Amino acid sequence: MPNELVANIDDQRLNQTFRHAHPADVIRWAADTFGSGLAMTSSFGAESMCAIHLAIGVKPDIPIVFVNTGYLFPQTLVFMEQMRRRYHLNVWEYHSRNDPMVWLSVHGEPDPQVRRNVDACCAANKNEVFDRAMVELAPAAWLRGVRAEQSEQRAKMRMIEWNNRARCWAISPLLHWSARQIHQYMEQHELPHHPLWKQGYVSIGCNPRTCTRAIGADERQRSGRWAGLEKKECGIHLDQGAGI
Repeated sequence: MPNELVANIDDQRLNQTFRHAHPADVIRWAADTFGSGLAMTSSFGAESMCAIHLAIGVKPDIPIVFVNTGYLFPQTLVFMEQMRRRYHLNVWEYHSRNDPMVWLSVHGEPDPQVRRNVDACCAANKNEVFDRAMVELAPAAWLRGVRAEQSEQRAKMRMIEWNNRARCWAISPLLHWSARQIHQYMEQHELPHHPLWKQGYVSIGCNPRTCTRAIGADERQRSGRWAGLEKKECGIHLDQGAGI
C-alpha cells in the first residue's frame, strides 16, 4: 500500500464520523478508498452472512478469506460452500499446513474433542494460516465482523484502526451494532444463519468441546468459546499476532 495513502487516513476523524453510520456507508467508504486492495475475513459462523451480505452489496467480488483449521464443524464447511454458490462469493480458503490427527498426536493431545493447550492449537492452526493469507493477499484494508458487545476485548476496538500485524487498515463496520440489529438485518434480507445457530451455538469456531459449545439464554455471546478459560480470542483480531 502506498505510504501516502496510509498518511492520508485520518482514523480519528473517521471514527467520529462513522460512529453512528450504517455499516454499508462504512464499507462504501472503504471500497472507494482502497479499491481492489480491500478484502474481508469470515468464519462463516452463526451470523456471518450479515457482514458478507453488506460487503457484497457494495463490492460483489471482494476476496473473502476463510481460515480452515482442520478442526471446523462439518456443518461450517457445508454452510460455507452453500453460501459460496448461492451468493457467488469470492472465497479464498486457506488451510492449516498440519495434518489434524498428526498435530494432535505430536503435541500430546490424545482426545480430538479436547484441547489441553488451546493457545498452541490456535497459534499453529489458525493464526499461522491467517498471517500467511495476509502476506499473500497483502490487502490495503481488511473488513472484519467483530462487534463491541461480544467481549471486553472487542469493546476496546475502533471501527477503523491500523493493524501492525496484518500491515493494513482493520475496518469493523458492525462494531457498534447490537445482536438485535444483526438479527433484524438478517430477517429483512432473508439471510441464513449457520445451521448450528438454532441449537444454541451463537459463536462458532473449532469443534472440540473446549473450544466451542452451545450457550444458555442468560450467557454472553462468546461464553461458549473456550468455556472456563479467560481466553476469548483465537488471536486473529489481536494486533500482537499469534503470540496470544
